[in-house]
Amino acid sequence: METLNYETVINAPIQKVWDVLWNTETYAEWTKFFMPGSRFETDWKIGGKTYFLDASGNGMVSTIKSLEEPTEIIFSHLGIFKYGVEDTQSKEVMEWSGAEEKYFLRAIDENTTELRAIVHTHKNYEDHMNNGFNKGFEVLKNLAENQVG
Repeated sequence: METLNYETVINAPIQKVWDVLWNTETYAEWTKFFMPGSRFETDWKIGGKTYFLDASGNGMVSTIKSLEEPTEIIFSHLGIFKYGVEDTQSKEVMEWSGAEEKYFLRAIDENTTELRAIVHTHKNYEDHMNNGFNKGFEVLKNLAENQVG
């Protein structure tokens, strides 16, 4: 497993950056570089269910390990979700089950936020993650800095 780090400074208040990260419409915008049509469904509960899905409704089943809005959220990926069925036990899944995806937000001042993501992934997915986070964080930064409200 590789640990990858991504960081950006956004000229927007911390709550606004959090909202752009996790709002349904803006999430689809900044995550489109991972998979067009990306979306997520969550109960926002520690130990509950979160699904990261593609346009066809397939993806990963995860859980929230830590949640402190608007400064931190840590997901643990448990398995795959395909055709409405969760797989958390297959040999393929067990090789990466428990991999984490962490987001940390820090207010530099009232209108500037540092956003950092730390991701555990297989070496095979490093280029995909680099592309997704680097381009995605550019879009996220633009949305947070230029959205009214």
